[in-house]
Amino acid sequence: MELTRKILSLLEKNATYTPKDLSELLGEEEACVAEEIARLKESGVILGTKTLINWDKIAPELTVAIIELKVTPQKGEGFDKIAKEIYSFPEVRSVTLMSGGYDLAVTVVGNSMKDVAMFVGEKLSTLDTVVSTATHFVLKNYKVDGVFYTEEPEDERVITL
Repeated sequence: MELTRKILSLLEKNATYTPKDLSELLGEEEACVAEEIARLKESGVILGTKTLINWDKIAPELTVAIIELKVTPQKGEGFDKIAKEIYSFPEVRSVTLMSGGYDLAVTVVGNSMKDVAMFVGEKLSTLDTVVSTATHFVLKNYKVDGVFYTEEPEDERVITL
């Protein structure tokens, strides 16, 4: 389990690591690391790989918003049906079930604040199960998925003596 956690931690920070890279970083056999990665993919622990892009550097006009939704859960399906309906919209980047003052947190991307507002007004708030919405526009990212947007990443190589 310890090897699994170490592999996942490193891959979460840098999905481009190869089994060879990981074996060198962890001091493990490459075949063992490759086998563990294959097992994690097959079991659904590793769902895919993703490149985290700082869109502000390439497309600063894009607007990201986090929308809080209060919804009415569906009988026999809870929040799953409404979540699926919401995450099917191409503007939606993520949907998360939350506890507290609202039920779902929806991250949306648009070309402008007006685009996001139109999406909320014309698509999200018109869904029968949506009780209320609160939109928060993202002004600046400092850290996303463990990646700092303003600092150099740490060198994670293991030093052996």
